[in-house]
Amino acid sequence: MAETQRDQPAPRAPGRWSGGALDRHPLLLATVGAACIGVGIMIAVVVPESDGPAWVMAVAGCLAAGVMLLGRVAFARLRPGSRAAL
Repeated sequence: MAETQRDQPAPRAPGRWSGGALDRHPLLLATVGAACIGVGIMIAVVVPESDGPAWVMAVAGCLAAGVMLLGRVAFARLRPGSRAAL
Protein backbone atom coordinates (compact mmCIF):
# COMPACT_ATOMS: atom_id res chain seq x y z
CA MET A 1 0.00 0.00 0.00
CA ALA A 2 1.11 3.51 -0.68
CA GLU A 3 1.87 5.85 2.17
CA THR A 4 -0.29 8.90 2.67
CA GLN A 5 0.72 12.19 4.19
CA ARG A 6 -1.02 11.23 7.42
CA ASP A 7 1.32 8.27 7.81
CA GLN A 8 4.42 10.46 7.76
CA PRO A 9 5.42 12.46 10.86
CA ALA A 10 4.78 16.18 10.71
CA PRO A 11 7.87 18.40 10.61
CA ARG A 12 8.56 20.60 13.63
CA ALA A 13 9.17 23.77 11.63
CA PRO A 14 5.51 24.82 11.17
CA GLY A 15 4.95 24.76 14.93
CA ARG A 16 8.11 26.72 15.57
CA TRP A 17 7.47 29.39 12.93
CA SER A 18 3.72 29.78 13.28
CA GLY A 19 2.36 33.26 13.96
CA GLY A 20 3.17 36.60 12.42
CA ALA A 21 6.01 38.99 13.02
CA LEU A 22 3.94 40.81 15.65
CA ASP A 23 3.86 37.62 17.71
CA ARG A 24 7.53 36.74 17.25
CA HIS A 25 9.32 40.12 17.17
CA PRO A 26 7.26 42.88 18.80
CA LEU A 27 10.22 44.48 20.55
CA LEU A 28 12.22 44.65 17.32
CA LEU A 29 9.28 46.24 15.47
CA ALA A 30 8.77 48.78 18.26
CA THR A 31 12.47 49.66 18.15
CA VAL A 32 12.36 50.13 14.37
CA GLY A 33 9.26 52.32 14.72
CA ALA A 34 10.93 54.49 17.34
CA ALA A 35 14.04 54.73 15.13
CA CYS A 36 11.90 55.90 12.19
CA ILE A 37 10.38 58.63 14.33
CA GLY A 38 13.87 59.60 15.54
CA VAL A 39 15.19 59.81 11.98
CA GLY A 40 12.23 61.96 10.98
CA ILE A 41 12.88 64.36 13.84
CA MET A 42 16.60 64.41 13.07
CA ILE A 43 15.95 65.21 9.41
CA ALA A 44 13.58 68.00 10.43
CA VAL A 45 16.24 69.54 12.69
CA VAL A 46 19.42 69.00 10.66
CA VAL A 47 18.33 69.61 7.05
CA PRO A 48 17.63 73.24 6.20
CA GLU A 49 14.15 74.15 5.01
CA SER A 50 15.51 75.57 1.77
CA ASP A 51 15.59 72.10 0.15
CA GLY A 52 11.93 72.41 -0.82
CA PRO A 53 9.30 69.68 -0.89
CA ALA A 54 11.80 66.81 -0.70
CA TRP A 55 12.66 67.82 2.86
CA VAL A 56 9.00 67.89 3.88
CA MET A 57 8.27 64.55 2.22
CA ALA A 58 11.25 62.89 3.92
CA VAL A 59 10.16 64.11 7.34
CA ALA A 60 6.53 63.16 6.76
CA GLY A 61 7.48 59.72 5.45
CA CYS A 62 9.77 58.89 8.37
CA LEU A 63 7.25 60.09 10.94
CA ALA A 64 4.38 58.26 9.25
CA ALA A 65 6.32 54.99 9.04
CA GLY A 66 7.27 55.19 12.71
CA VAL A 67 3.77 56.04 13.88
CA MET A 68 2.27 53.25 11.76
CA LEU A 69 4.71 50.66 13.12
CA LEU A 70 4.27 51.72 16.74
CA GLY A 71 0.51 51.92 16.33
CA ARG A 72 0.34 48.45 14.82
CA VAL A 73 2.44 46.95 17.62
CA ALA A 74 0.34 48.71 20.27
CA PHE A 75 -2.90 47.56 18.63
CA ALA A 76 -1.64 43.96 18.50
CA ARG A 77 -0.67 44.06 22.19
CA LEU A 78 -3.95 45.62 23.34
CA ARG A 79 -6.36 43.47 21.35
CA PRO A 80 -8.19 40.75 23.27
CA GLY A 81 -6.62 37.32 22.98
CA SER A 82 -3.07 38.46 22.25
CA ARG A 83 -0.65 35.77 23.29
CA ALA A 84 2.47 37.64 24.34
CA ALA A 85 3.26 40.91 26.03
CA LEU A 86 6.22 43.19 25.46
